[in-house]
Amino acid sequence: MKPLETKRFIDIRSELISKAKGEVLEIGCGTGINFSFYKDVSVTAIEPNPVLRKTSYERASEAKTSIRVIEGNAERLSFADHSFDTVVGTLVLCTIPNPVEAIREISRVCKPTGTILLFEHVRHENSVIGKLQDLLSPIWKRACDGCHLNRDTIHLLKQEDIEIIEIKKHLGDIFVTVEARKSDSYY
Repeated sequence: MKPLETKRFIDIRSELISKAKGEVLEIGCGTGINFSFYKDVSVTAIEPNPVLRKTSYERASEAKTSIRVIEGNAERLSFADHSFDTVVGTLVLCTIPNPVEAIREISRVCKPTGTILLFEHVRHENSVIGKLQDLLSPIWKRACDGCHLNRDTIHLLKQEDIEIIEIKKHLGDIFVTVEARKSDSYY
């Protein structure tokens, strides 16, 4: 992923993270690759993998804003309802075993006026490319820490009453950034 990170993802991440405001929760922060993009916010970042979390601690100490890294699982968040102004996830919903539970938890901890910011790869709308993703996904999952190439994240968000404000497609429509919020039914 390094060539994609340095040539393409850096701009995508920077643009998305610039929209984060107030108290921020980042789910699945990995190595803390997003930390340098946060400005004038307070970030709580969760990561279940201890190896990745170790690197994220180092990056958090070098960040220009307050970042607290803790062990955590997006399917069972240990925060009170409506705790965060912004919830961020980048290339993480594809690896979470139960993404619907994670989306429900994200919605629960996000304030009613809050924003959900995501950068994900998704199942392609083109049926041929989508079927190829379906075929490759079992092998990819084993090789890439549980990552599902064919997860239909947009559908999952809508299914859980998340209102999509904006979707931007990237790199042949396989990657998307999403700005969303809880639907009115949660207010």
